[in-house]
Amino acid sequence: MTTETKQKERLRGGHCLNIFVSYELKERLKKLAQKYDRTTSDMVRAVLKIGIPMMEGLSEAEEIMVREYVQLFRKLRQVKSLKEI
Repeated sequence: MTTETKQKERLRGGHCLNIFVSYELKERLKKLAQKYDRTTSDMVRAVLKIGIPMMEGLSEAEEIMVREYVQLFRKLRQVKSLKEI
């Protein structure tokens, strides 16, 4: 596949994503789009661009929290076993 063919493929919809959302979410996106004089597609793109890094950060924070909790639990269990001796 040549570079030109790959570029044509990208332009023809290889980058599209179809998603189903609730009526309420769609209406919220429409209202935001009207408020800021944008298209609904622009608002969806903006929400995704902002939301993905936030979710990545939350996932990372959750992983750290679980890891720290497990370490704390292990330490507490060690302290309890030392007190019993």
